This record gives sequence, structure tokens and C-alpha cells, in this order.
Amino acid sequence: MAPGLLADAEIQALEGVRERTEIGHREAGRVPPARPRARRPHPVDDAIRNPPVTEDEKLLRLPHPLARPDDFTRTDTWRLMRIMGEFIEGFDTLATVTKAVTVFGSARVGPRDPWYAVAQEAARLLGGEGFAIITGAGPGIMEAANRGAREGGGRSIGCNIELPFEQHANPYVDTLVNFRYFLVRKMMFIKYSAAFLIFPGGFGTLDEMFEALTLIQTGKIYQFPVVLFGRDYWAGLVRWLQARALREGKIAATDVDLLTMTDEPAQAVQVVVDAYAAQSRLAVERAEREREAQMARPIEAEGRPDPARRTS
Repeated sequence: MAPGLLADAEIQALEGVRERTEIGHREAGRVPPARPRARRPHPVDDAIRNPPVTEDEKLLRLPHPLARPDDFTRTDTWRLMRIMGEFIEGFDTLATVTKAVTVFGSARVGPRDPWYAVAQEAARLLGGEGFAIITGAGPGIMEAANRGAREGGGRSIGCNIELPFEQHANPYVDTLVNFRYFLVRKMMFIKYSAAFLIFPGGFGTLDEMFEALTLIQTGKIYQFPVVLFGRDYWAGLVRWLQARALREGKIAATDVDLLTMTDEPAQAVQVVVDAYAAQSRLAVERAEREREAQMARPIEAEGRPDPARRTS
């Protein structure tokens, strides 16, 4: 694609994200965050990324052609300190979260959308089972889940992300953590969750879903349900995985089984409750094995000859 066309596509994509977020707020009866004043048109090369520049963009962009090779020592190296600070803040804020589920889905839907009610009910039921609910703190499905968590007596958590436009957290978030970097926010979603509930959504929703599947596939997390709400919505994607990726050997037949599809909140909640029980049992078993292994090491060391006492 020509640079000019790519620039236009990127601008339209960013504007689409803004519009979907604003629609979610309006559907819920709220006034979206104010837009900045219109700027003068930029040349094509400058329009690829419109200010304000986010911290994620600074981290990911290529070095300037005129930059010195060692400029990273004054930028990326020190940016690590800020990233580390975000990790510390996230861990500190969420340290007491031991039983939670993260919910993903479109920011565009409002309370009149059927999936809003389903997400709200699923979160309410999970709250009644003692689960906290984590979302991206935005409107739409995220708002519905935070709202349901509050109604069910569960902790309602929002992990907000810095975007090139202002984004307000929905009013049902009780614990809010703000992040500049997607990589830190993604870690919080996975680290503190026992399962992901995936509602109809776009690229962001797909990103979180496939990242979880990759972590399961590679043995980084275990007994971790990825529950897709909306059989009709996801059917095409699942068919493609089976007809193309599976048939060509890119994935195994069992990989598709990592996905659970349902339209019923009660069924999803039961899947999560059962998985959490299995996770807890496995965690105890692994901790016992590790403790036994640590206790065996000193005994093995005592039985070995001391190299210092050997004679030539």
C-alpha cells in the first residue's frame, strides 16, 4: 500500500476508535469527553500520526533518520524506569485480587444492546460467586461488566489506557488503574484473571483473545477458560480456523477446543467456577512439589564429596 493511502487508513482507523468510544458513552446517556480543537491540515507524512503522542507510540516508533546511534541511552533506557513504575503501581493496586475474571468486548454498544444485558448478568453472577471483574474501564461491554460486578457484590476494576484522545472511565469502576503502556496493562489482565469472557468486539478484543490462547498453547497459563459469547458472531472465525488454519496444519485440532462458545451467562459462570477450582488444586500441587524439591536439595548436597578435601 502506498504511504499516502496507509496514512489515510491509519487516520481513519484512529478516528473509528474514537467514534466507537463516543457512541458507547452516548448510548449510556453520558456526554463523551470533549474533542480537541481542529488542527490545521498536515502534509501526508506528518498525518500518519497526529499529536498528542502517546507513550506507547514513543516506545514503538523507529529512530529518526538523523538520530545518533546512541540516542537510545537517553530515551529507551530511561523509559524502562517508567514502565517498571507502571508494573509496580499495577501490582501494588491489584495485589489483593486473587479471584477475578476479565471481560472484553466492544465499546460501541449501549444499554439497549442485547449483549450489554448479557455481559451485565454474567458479571453479576460472577460477583455473587466471589469473583472480581476486570475490564478496560471504557463504555459498552466494559461498562456493562463493571455495572454487573457492582450489582453482584463483586469488586469492579478498570484498567484504563492512554490513547491519543481523552478517554473517561465508566461510572461503575470502583478501582481504577491508569496505564501508558499496553504491554503493562495486558500483563495485569492475564496475571489477575482466572478466565477471559470475550463478547463481540473488534481488533482489541481479538488481540486479547488470541494472546490468551497463545499463552495457553505454550504452557504459560493452565486451566484458563476463554469463553466466547455470541455463537453467531464468532461462528465465521471458528469455521475459518477449522477450514484453513487447522486443515493446513497451522494449529492442532485440540487448539480449537481451547475456545468455549455460549450465549448463556449461567453456563459461562459454571465453566469459570469449575476452572478456578481446578486452578486452585493445581497451584497447591505445584507448590507442594516445589517445596519437596527444595527440601531435597540440601540432602543431596550433604551426600556429595567436598571438592576442597580431595587430594591429588
